[in-house]
Amino acid sequence: MAVAMSMAKMWRQSRGLGQAALLLLRRPGARGLARSHPSRQQQQFPSLDDKPQFPGASAEFVDKLEFIQPNVISGIPIYRVMDRQGQIINPSEDPQLPQEEVLKLYRSMTLLNTMDRILYESQRQGRISFYMTNYGEEGTHVGSAAALDRTDLVFGQYREAGVLMYRDYPLELFMAQCYGNVNDPGKGRQMPVHYGCRERHFVTISSPLATQIPQAVGAAYAAKRANANRIVICYFGEGAASEGDAHAGFNFAATLECPIIFFCRNNGYAISTPTSEQYRGDGIAARGPGYGILSIRVDGNDVFAVYNATKEARRRAVAENQPFLIEAMTYRIGHHSTSDDSSAYRSVDEVNYWDKQDHPISRLRQYLLGQGWWDEEQEKAWRKQSRKKVMEAFEQAERKLKPNPNLLFSDVYQEMPAQLRRQQESLARHLQTYGEHYPLDHFDK
Repeated sequence: MAVAMSMAKMWRQSRGLGQAALLLLRRPGARGLARSHPSRQQQQFPSLDDKPQFPGASAEFVDKLEFIQPNVISGIPIYRVMDRQGQIINPSEDPQLPQEEVLKLYRSMTLLNTMDRILYESQRQGRISFYMTNYGEEGTHVGSAAALDRTDLVFGQYREAGVLMYRDYPLELFMAQCYGNVNDPGKGRQMPVHYGCRERHFVTISSPLATQIPQAVGAAYAAKRANANRIVICYFGEGAASEGDAHAGFNFAATLECPIIFFCRNNGYAISTPTSEQYRGDGIAARGPGYGILSIRVDGNDVFAVYNATKEARRRAVAENQPFLIEAMTYRIGHHSTSDDSSAYRSVDEVNYWDKQDHPISRLRQYLLGQGWWDEEQEKAWRKQSRKKVMEAFEQAERKLKPNPNLLFSDVYQEMPAQLRRQQESLARHLQTYGEHYPLDHFDK
């Protein structure tokens, strides 16, 4: 740690953002807030008695007893580019994406939505064991993915399939993972929706909550030391931000000055726990300044707002070697997972409001219609085509065999230890004796 903290720090010129509405990224003095280096901020005082000399903070003495109010940072504004009708609010904030790029955003979001519907129903029919939909949060995935470099490393939680979708991850591999068949890169060892892809720089998803946050910081620190000119983006929900791993990750990223974007999807619920029971402060963005992290809150249902914020955060993270926190306000329209029934803790009217009145796909569709880049005939044709593509991959995955049972014991140790070898031999003897009681013909030989 002492070696890491003594590394020479690059001089970073403070640069203004190109888009004036990214409020918290551009506030005067934000750089000073993001880094508290007393040695750089010392002022000359006529006497040492006039200035506190404590090493842990830079502050003034006061002679009045007053506790800091919890709402000292409150009402953080929500940055957006489009209104709910798909109209650009401030033309200077329009990212001016070309038609083909906006269509890629839309097709990625709608293809993900179609895949969700089919796989959700397949779980309900008992064809796969588990599933988690992305309904209502598609804009957070795709908007942020579009703003990244293809080599930027992604640490997901478990509701970021749209990032892989944007990076052209094949439908066949989505299906293979959910079915755990022979084509699954994870060899059937993971629960469904725990995707990973080395070629697309997407680290395999892990079920335990928030463990990816400190891991992502370590990867970002490694990228910094290697001068790799890349960043790490780490996705998580507001519920995961209550875990101790989140605190550790934020603090390490700030003190080690790591090029990382913490991307929080604040979708209103940590499974069944509403935000009103999760925290008393002003969401997750308000925590950033306390760690010395530049932060912003965006409308997560506005794909352009997500894109702009992520693009600018990425640019500065690479140029300045510092972390950024983006809180994307959105809403989880679907159940937490197929193990959840959200009707037990929220009303149908609440869900219908977000589904009908403020859906990221509907908003982007309105924008496309207004630009003359999309029409109802194209919509019908694409919906039919996308469903066909998903169903073809679905049917193909269902016909594939399961991985060989011996793969249970591989890929952990370079040389298999004796106790694991004994377990493998015990399984082989068991299957040889009682094999007729197992569907071994469904497994690869």
